[in-house]
Amino acid sequence: MFSYRLELKWAVIYTFFLFIWMIFEVQMGWHDEGIAQQHIYTLFILIPATLIYYLALTDKRNNFYGGIMSYRQGFLAGLVITLCIAVLAAPAQYIISTWITPDYFENVKEYAVQTGKTTPEEAEALFNLKSYMIQAVAGSLAVGLIFSALLPLLVKRK
Repeated sequence: MFSYRLELKWAVIYTFFLFIWMIFEVQMGWHDEGIAQQHIYTLFILIPATLIYYLALTDKRNNFYGGIMSYRQGFLAGLVITLCIAVLAAPAQYIISTWITPDYFENVKEYAVQTGKTTPEEAEALFNLKSYMIQAVAGSLAVGLIFSALLPLLVKRK
């Protein structure tokens, strides 16, 4: 029998962590005066994100598979977590952009235009809620696929 309760639990944990991370970025000033470095600093989210996936797969191994999990089982569990996170990604991006950092799009557009990285029209097309919702879903699928392929190598037990 299949049970995806653990995967859904960890997808929700991941999403709540994402909210905490975005609050952290705002508090660090990476969404306003420090916006020039935001694209670099935001990559540090991959460290705790990897840990969350690792803990999720360990939880699945220990509490569903009785401490023994193959690479294939871990990979499939990772894919289910990834799909759950992808489903939550668009609503999470809406919450982030609306409540946690409502001025981000205006700030990043202004920065991109002032530094000559884009034209005002390009900035409008790139930095908006719809674009970021699509990027959130696509990004969560891409990163989740990588995590799902690599982390079971560390978690599997036979």
